[in-house]
Amino acid sequence: MFQRSLLSDSDIQPLADGVFSVLEKVGVLCQNNEILKALDLKGARVDYVQGTCKFPRRMQEEFFEKIRNRESKDHRVVQKFHPPPLPQLETQVAQFIYDYRKNERRSGNKRDFIDLVKLGESLHPELGVGHSLLLTDVPAIIEPLEAALILAEYSRKPLPAFAWNVRQIDYLVEMGNVLGFKNWFSWGAICFAHPLRWDRDTADKFVRRVKSGYPTGLTAMPVAGVTAPVTVAGFIVVASAEFFATWIAARTLNENVDLEGSMWAGTIDMRTGSTSYSAPDAMLYSFATSEFIRRWCGKEVPVGGGEYCDAKLPGLYAALEKAYKAMTIAAFTGHHPPVGQGMLEGGKTICPVQLLLERELGVGVQIYGRQIDITPDTIALDTILDIGFGLGKNYLQARHTLHHYRNSLWIPELIDRSGWNGFENERKILEKTQERVEDLVAAYEKPEVDSDKLARMREIANRARRELLR
Repeated sequence: MFQRSLLSDSDIQPLADGVFSVLEKVGVLCQNNEILKALDLKGARVDYVQGTCKFPRRMQEEFFEKIRNRESKDHRVVQKFHPPPLPQLETQVAQFIYDYRKNERRSGNKRDFIDLVKLGESLHPELGVGHSLLLTDVPAIIEPLEAALILAEYSRKPLPAFAWNVRQIDYLVEMGNVLGFKNWFSWGAICFAHPLRWDRDTADKFVRRVKSGYPTGLTAMPVAGVTAPVTVAGFIVVASAEFFATWIAARTLNENVDLEGSMWAGTIDMRTGSTSYSAPDAMLYSFATSEFIRRWCGKEVPVGGGEYCDAKLPGLYAALEKAYKAMTIAAFTGHHPPVGQGMLEGGKTICPVQLLLERELGVGVQIYGRQIDITPDTIALDTILDIGFGLGKNYLQARHTLHHYRNSLWIPELIDRSGWNGFENERKILEKTQERVEDLVAAYEKPEVDSDKLARMREIANRARRELLR
């Protein structure tokens, strides 16, 4: 894999000094007293009234030495290609759904979520189905519980719902116990506010996650020129300071917790005010920050995958935009992320048609990970000798081609391999894909679920409604 270096050796220390200075002089704003108290005991300068915490340089340097020695690994380019998994309906939690048949974008709701579960059950039953759509037709604080009920009723292998608030976790765990699942909830991403702010809901969940021993870090989504400096160097300093402070807090609460994180840089269009997480400049900020952290303290911070693209409507353009982003990430990091997860508008909207198109592209990417089979049959010497110069025969006529073409070629069901041939041709592809979506939903068969278990889960959800909404 091609892997570029954007920084020189002489760049690392000035950037590191910038990180140390930001955390020493600005620090972080934190709306969780447990984090503040733990950092206070470790030598940080905490202002409980303002809810701020500054990190003395010596404290940072001591942590740096520990993390550098403990986390540093060999980051040579991986020579073997590892293809990404195919897109599936899991924990997207999109706010909107795009209905291609009606040409309508609407807020997430129970009815559409049920149809997505049905689609996932028919599309990839062996993988299960997750919390792919936000239910805006129920109160926000109990939304994950309502999603969990739908998953339990309609999926044979229900994946856990996303708990965005720590108060939801115990109810979801209790619901999972009814089904026989342990800790049946999804932590999702830890996304603090930028710059340098740890809001209450996320910080509370962060504390529980760290103390529970789950790998923890920051899913960073700063926007250059808005929530981080517009220059690449300034962006690296602020974004890296956020990662570093998060890791200090995690190890302060639990010295044995594994540290992680991912980088999803955004840039702003100064003409329209729109934010992009897939534009070339956005990718540059991500690659540079990821490289700096790896070379500075030895931590691998993956760059976010192909799913967050700018496209507003489903189609080949959106699919290829994601594929281009995913391949660019592979070129600069050596690891190929998934092409997408069926989402549009920077992750706000999910579209079933888009999901199916991206699965077909994903199958194409997986071809690069195939093990090439070298046998007398695949070498096909008899066929080669028989066809010779191809003047009287060709390989399209050969029985060998008939026997092997399905296992050798990329044969998409929906995408036209001949290339883009105008809007009318793409419209036909989209309509064909929509019909495939409808066929999959119609083929769904509801599982036999213990009605007593569903009733007990509903009782838990009703209790949560009473206790969390009061």
